[in-house]
Amino acid sequence: MRIYRLSHLTRRIGTPERPVPIALNSSKSLSNRALIVNALCGLPDPAEGLDNLSAAADTRTLLRLLRERPEVYDAGDGGTTFRFLTAYLALQEGCHELTGSARMQERPIGPLVEALRQLGVSIEYLKREGYPPLRICGPAPSGGTERARVRIDARVSSQFISALMLIGPCLPRGLEIALNGPPVSTSYLEMTQAVMRYFGAAAFRRGEKILVEPSPYRPRLLRIEADWSAASYWYSIAALAESAHLLLEGLTDDSWQGDRIAARWAMPFGVQTAFETPDGRPCARLRAAKSDGPDEDLLHFDGNDHPDLAQTFAVLCAACGQKAAFSGLQTLPLKETDRCAALRSELAKVNASFEPSPQDPNTYLVHGFARWDAPVRFATYGDHRMAMAFAPLALLRPIEIENPEVVNKSYPQFWEHLQQAGFIIEEHTE
Repeated sequence: MRIYRLSHLTRRIGTPERPVPIALNSSKSLSNRALIVNALCGLPDPAEGLDNLSAAADTRTLLRLLRERPEVYDAGDGGTTFRFLTAYLALQEGCHELTGSARMQERPIGPLVEALRQLGVSIEYLKREGYPPLRICGPAPSGGTERARVRIDARVSSQFISALMLIGPCLPRGLEIALNGPPVSTSYLEMTQAVMRYFGAAAFRRGEKILVEPSPYRPRLLRIEADWSAASYWYSIAALAESAHLLLEGLTDDSWQGDRIAARWAMPFGVQTAFETPDGRPCARLRAAKSDGPDEDLLHFDGNDHPDLAQTFAVLCAACGQKAAFSGLQTLPLKETDRCAALRSELAKVNASFEPSPQDPNTYLVHGFARWDAPVRFATYGDHRMAMAFAPLALLRPIEIENPEVVNKSYPQFWEHLQQAGFIIEEHTE
């Protein structure tokens, strides 16, 4: 097992005159949506016209599978990759097997499969009912004179709904998606809608329904934005530093990504953001100086639309001794790991707690002031966001991160960028 020991000598990052530039990885969420659109356009290479495509492992896997069209599609541990391919393969001729990692085979796919079956697609579970792997035989029948209609449980994953939205324009008369229950992660549905609109399609939310018009996609050049989820770790770093001056390249205030809210969530911790375009290149300039932390006794964070920020800000609150309540985390147990359980276990190592509220088990409370003497070793559970959420703690005292390679899933340059900001990384194996 590989282990990184992290530390930082000064707790100061950059200066006003010379902020540390960080060339953030581009958004894998946007990259994956754009790749599916291009594949549905029938382009010989689905990466055609996509500038600054993400280097994330999930995106590289999706691109390789769309290019190679193998007999067995192996999505690895990429949730978006698996779910988008499920819908994409439903429109392709012939039968295809779609599988994934051991953890992927524990993550539910039933609501999406049932919706596609409502379209007439033949899908078989190859192992356990409701879970990968799948055998998909397409395409969906094109008969009928009315818009195709499906109904789906909206409370499990927004990726199921996004997958359906993306294929909707390719159905002869479009698609109507009826949502059972309030949808989770609606910011990602809005991102899907924005990508579709950019490529000439039309999708509208009307109450508890999403209507997708039968308007074919039109290939266009697109430069992929930097990843706001990745930026959140730098907001945590800025908040924990004695002083910080960072230039996060590729971020805009009018981003399609809901996780741009990280800039607002970090404000109580003394982090200020100014958006600039030096030489025509967008960036976010972060400035933070040591402060006493938030003035509020209890901070509230709603993770329903921003689940990928929960780990970052839960760890930040513990590091600052800031009491906080996190709601809307119902999808976290279904991610790369059970993220609520993982946070609970790892924060306990530094004398902080992440526990369900006695009044509301769907709300988690952060208590305690993270403190430790000897370097603490944090497990990552095969989850990229666990590694990156805990790494900023090295500004306070040395820590260790197990299996640091997990960051390749979304942000492969993360450790290199930490070194650019003055972090010391020592590697050893056990």
